[in-house]
Amino acid sequence: MSKLHLVFGGRVSDPQTLDFNDTSSLDVVGIFPDYASAEKAWRAAAQRTVDDAEMKYVIVHMHRLLEPDLMAPPAV
Repeated sequence: MSKLHLVFGGRVSDPQTLDFNDTSSLDVVGIFPDYASAEKAWRAAAQRTVDDAEMKYVIVHMHRLLEPDLMAPPAV
């Protein structure tokens, strides 16, 4: 299975949080098959909005959401 990554962004009320103001206007950059390509897309999107402190782009590790048991610590 590919380790899928989602890149999206939007306006936040506080740049130090992930509190997106309007989820209906999120900018979905895309879904990428690996972290390196997702990071490249994230950097490009973030660079376009570097002068707007209320815009924030993030990378979501979709593979962690799809298979959360793989991320769980081993049972003792």
